[in-house]
Amino acid sequence: MVGVAAVWAIATAGPVSATQQVTVIRAARVLDVVTGRLLRDRQVEVQADTVVAVRRWRPVPRARVVELGTATLLPGLIDLHTHLVGDIQSASPTAPLESTPEDDVLIGATNARKTLLAGFTTVRDVGTYRGLLDVALKRAIESGQIDGPRMSVAGAYLTKPGGGGEVTGLPAGQVPPPPFRMGVVATPAEAREAVRRLLEGGADFIKVIATGAVLTVGTEPGEIEIDAATLRAVVEEARRRGSYVTAHAHGAAGIAQAVRAGVRSIEHGSLLDDDGIALMASAGTWLVADIYNGDYIREVGRRDGWPEETMRKNEETTDAQRRAFRRAVRAGVPIGYGTDAGVYPHGDNAKQFRYLVEHGMTPLAAIRSATIEAARLMGWEGRVGAIVPGAKADLIAVPGNPLADVTVLERPFFVMKGGAMMRNDQ
Repeated sequence: MVGVAAVWAIATAGPVSATQQVTVIRAARVLDVVTGRLLRDRQVEVQADTVVAVRRWRPVPRARVVELGTATLLPGLIDLHTHLVGDIQSASPTAPLESTPEDDVLIGATNARKTLLAGFTTVRDVGTYRGLLDVALKRAIESGQIDGPRMSVAGAYLTKPGGGGEVTGLPAGQVPPPPFRMGVVATPAEAREAVRRLLEGGADFIKVIATGAVLTVGTEPGEIEIDAATLRAVVEEARRRGSYVTAHAHGAAGIAQAVRAGVRSIEHGSLLDDDGIALMASAGTWLVADIYNGDYIREVGRRDGWPEETMRKNEETTDAQRRAFRRAVRAGVPIGYGTDAGVYPHGDNAKQFRYLVEHGMTPLAAIRSATIEAARLMGWEGRVGAIVPGAKADLIAVPGNPLADVTVLERPFFVMKGGAMMRNDQ
């Protein structure tokens, strides 16, 4: 059987390394996400992998010049909730057991490239059933062996036995093999050990399944799955090791419990109530809500015969999630952009911007949720998420003005990551 190291070696080669030559990128508009201003007739100067200047048009001796015409240049986008490893969601709940690790990494390489070319130069990958394969994919991208976004990874799902982070729906007596159970815990002591194991294995943060899930057969989104003592142990251990915790949480009680335990962000938040909104706003806990996802599940699930239980839970959460999202935006809860790509096809990540605007955000706020605000959530502010001197040269260009029509973000024609041009369709 081919090993993961060999999979890396046969994957698509990455771009040629950037040189020390200055590259000047000129566009009609540059979106400054820090101030919210559209700067006209600006050029961005890049050296190696870093932005060195943003200024009015002027000649730069011996520079390579990239002319983007009437386009708008903005920072590379960030998706805080992706699942790059393995295939997308299907009608079979047990599909994750039917592939090999090599299949999952190779499919992940394809998914990573699609995500990058869609303008998402950074992702937070929030879990894989087969533990630590996301770490392998991240390292392959970092080494330049494959093309993909910058990744911050969870390593696995930290979940109770039979909970929302397990592969369920198996025949009686069958248990998923050990690589699928790296994050399965039943006590605070087991939780601390799992946090240690995942972070030492290369994970960057911890993802805890605090409530049941829409897509996991046999679990209910509104039900708490991790008790308060275990959640506190997870957060304490992650902090002790210089990391943080994000919580998959649909139900109001589970959300409140996770916020009180000190998680940094709530993923989904479908049944969030007003008390939870107030709690999140006071604590500064981020909401990462995949409000496009329900429409995809409704359409494709019906077409492809997804389990009736899944379809029922999707109906119970989709509209409720959007109503809660509107209230959270009005209340000033910090919003991070996360899509749950992997449930739906990778590369369609920008489709959610329209939904954010339809459900209460301004176009600028929606863009900031996927740039500077997302970078803050990750602890990567100053590194990604803004076009400022010293930041990584992660840039995209779109036709027209995204502040007037946010859907243009679905059509990037220029993508640069770390000073390397990944796409230029002019």
